[in-house]
Order: sequence, then structure tokens, then C-alpha cells
Amino acid sequence: MKSSTKLGRVIGLLFLFIFVMGILVYQFLQGPILFSDDFLTTAAPNANKLITSVLLGSLSGLFSIIISALLFPVFKKYSSTLAVLYLGFSILDFVAISIDNTSVLAMLELSKEYVTNVEVNTSMLETMAPIYSQKHWWSHYLSLLTSCFSVFVLYFAFYRTKLIPKILSGFGMLAVILMFIEILTSILGEGISMNMLLPMGLIQLILPLWLLVKGLNTKWLETDFSVAG
Repeated sequence: MKSSTKLGRVIGLLFLFIFVMGILVYQFLQGPILFSDDFLTTAAPNANKLITSVLLGSLSGLFSIIISALLFPVFKKYSSTLAVLYLGFSILDFVAISIDNTSVLAMLELSKEYVTNVEVNTSMLETMAPIYSQKHWWSHYLSLLTSCFSVFVLYFAFYRTKLIPKILSGFGMLAVILMFIEILTSILGEGISMNMLLPMGLIQLILPLWLLVKGLNTKWLETDFSVAG
């Protein structure tokens, strides 16, 4: 009982770090700079913020892999398939984040050339800017879309194993579905409403707080599950 509570709190702390880092990266360090119309002039002066955002993004992806590794033996007791899927999708998330980070650094380097190199052809860089911006938009949204798979498997596994209350895991699955629909429709050019992402933000805050207080309800794993791995 004590070990499961401790494990749950460690996982909750990691999830909380991921939540906080996500807010820092997208709301303060990176989003206001790269999603603006004048990133060519604003990115270079904010190089430290962008580099910090890249490091935090990578750390967030690494924390996700650590969480999936910690939960692997727990989920495996119920279903080897779910355990492997969650670990695999978490690794895929890290790859997607890394690809997105390369687009961030590419935009930063383009901005540096534009701001510091007086001999460079500025009109050429201005022509390239929308291309770099669109590349980042695609890598960012595809990264968000990819993250839906690991998060859905996580809440589905929680729902089936009852490691957390079903109302939380059920709400988590619903939040992922809403996020997936909004991201996919945005990619297709028919975005519905960014408000569809709010439930995901809410559950991603509630989950770590619950785990920090209650830990994992591993007594359910003592049940003789009939589901094949």
C-alpha cells in the first residue's frame, strides 16, 4: 500500500511538472514569439526564452517516457498490450516533440540572420519566413495530435484497472477525444473551437493533484483479470 502510494505521488509530481512546463513553454516562452506575425524581428532578441522552451519541451517528453516506464509493470499486470502501447506512444511523443523543437530552432536561426547579418538579402529571408512559420505550425499540431494516442491509452488503462476513480479516467478519455477532434479538424482547415482543449487542460491538472494526495489504487490489481495481455 505504501509503495503504491509513493509510486502514485512520484508519477503525480512528474505529471505536474509536465503541466507547468507546458504552460511556461506555450503561453510564455515560445507561443507569443513564434506564433506572431513578426517572428523575424522578435525571435532573435528572445533567443534565451526559445532555447529554454526547447529544453523544457525535451524534458517534458523525457518525463512522459519515465512515467510510462514506471507504470509499465503496473499496467502489464492487467494487459501487456496496454503497457507496451503506452510506452511506445510515449516514445513517439518524444520524437514528435524533438521534431517540433528543430522547427523552433530553425526559426530562431532565421531570425538571427535577419537581425544581425546586415549583408544578407533581407527580402529573401522575408520570403522564407512564412515557409518556416508553416513548417513550425505543422510540426506543432502533428505533435499535439500524436500526444493524443499516449494520453488516451493512459486514461483507458486507468479506467480498466481502476487505479484512479472511473469518473476521472472517463473524463480524461472524453477530453482526449475532444482534443483529437479539434486538432484534426484544425489540420484539415476546419477547426471547431479551441475551447475543446479546455477539458484536457483541466484533467491534466486534476490527475497529478489526485495522485499526489491519493496515490494509485493498486488493490484492484490483485483481482484475477480475465483480459488477455
